[in-house]
Amino acid sequence: MKIEENVSLKPYNTFGIDVKARYFVEPATDEEIFSLIGLEIFKNEKVQILNGGSNTLFTADFDGLVVKIAALGITVVGEDREHIYVKARAGVNWHEFVTFCIRNNFAGLENLSLIPGNVGAAPIQNIGAYGVEQKDCFFELEALELLSGQTRTFRLEICRFAYRNSVFKQEYKDKLIILSVTYRLSRQPEFNVTYGAIATELQKMGVKEMSIKAVGDAVCNIRRSKLPDPAIIGNAGSFFKNPLVSNTQYLRLLEEFPDMVAFPAAGGNYKLAAGWLIEKLGWKGFRKGDAGVCETQALVLVNYGNAKGSEILDIAGEIRNSVKNRLGVELEMEVNVV
Repeated sequence: MKIEENVSLKPYNTFGIDVKARYFVEPATDEEIFSLIGLEIFKNEKVQILNGGSNTLFTADFDGLVVKIAALGITVVGEDREHIYVKARAGVNWHEFVTFCIRNNFAGLENLSLIPGNVGAAPIQNIGAYGVEQKDCFFELEALELLSGQTRTFRLEICRFAYRNSVFKQEYKDKLIILSVTYRLSRQPEFNVTYGAIATELQKMGVKEMSIKAVGDAVCNIRRSKLPDPAIIGNAGSFFKNPLVSNTQYLRLLEEFPDMVAFPAAGGNYKLAAGWLIEKLGWKGFRKGDAGVCETQALVLVNYGNAKGSEILDIAGEIRNSVKNRLGVELEMEVNVV
């Protein structure tokens, strides 16, 4: 485990923002992580933990230590009559993990195919797509508590997973390093194809017999058609959360916009499609220099090459102000700004 100096973070964030870390280290095992937190550099410097860098927008050089978790490995750790329990180390690529599950006919995560990032970040954000969230299959995770140096196990009931939220984004933010996550997958799949265009895509694919592979392939096709590949155009997927509004506000907006995309939520509220709101106000395809809004999905902000993180953040601010002033709706960022 070597601590390097003045390292470009461009390869380590999906926005492809070219900033430098004063110090950079890439621990590949739990033992290296345990050793790292005992070093003076870890105790004395500002620290930023990175998994896949798929939900991070760097706006300046990082004057501290960036820790890129690189621990790999997927293991079946248990099974019962209905479920298989699979543990993945934090550095495992999320889509590779989902592909492993599909290949072994472990059902539950197929709707989350092709989401960028690593396993260690999935519970923090409680990633979700096409009617499924990672919490639906989550069993437990192991994390290193930085203050005590002890490992802790977090079961589902204490993670307080919510829409793009968890205890790891709240009271435990910057207090833990997630080491591994264990998911409980099903032997018998329950196909979730009613959300979005999955059923239509399956029909277009000519699928005669349902399988988790078919669902995963359909999700990949849809995502590729709508979302830019971070390897080609820098982005972090959805930049904003879908906002929650009251029934009164929903009805007011619906009167003005009968085609508005919205979904019923708890407590009589409604969740609005943030991408629809942004597109409705004309931001889709907007570009200023190399920073802009995706041409195919208004919810995605992009780096066309050499944009600064601050330039992307400026556009995000303009979009938020536009939606607030015109529609009276507050947009909250999903992306972690550093």
